[in-house]
Amino acid sequence: MRIDKFLNSVNITKRRSIAQDMLSSGVVLINDIVVKPSKNVAVGDVITINYLSGAKKYEVLDLPQTKSTPKSLQHLYVKEL
Repeated sequence: MRIDKFLNSVNITKRRSIAQDMLSSGVVLINDIVVKPSKNVAVGDVITINYLSGAKKYEVLDLPQTKSTPKSLQHLYVKEL
């Protein structure tokens, strides 16, 4: 699954366009490497998002099969480190 779709489907970003803008700006890293929106995510990857207030890290636990998931099920797909 593409990183921009993943961030949107597990409710880390509100819209896919926001995820694409963040990826284009270079603030999203997978395993400490800056990536493009088309990069695929795998189980076990560590996603780092550098916000102005600090960085947040997420570990990918599973890939969703649907376009969107309820916020209450976010813990099944990502774990905040």
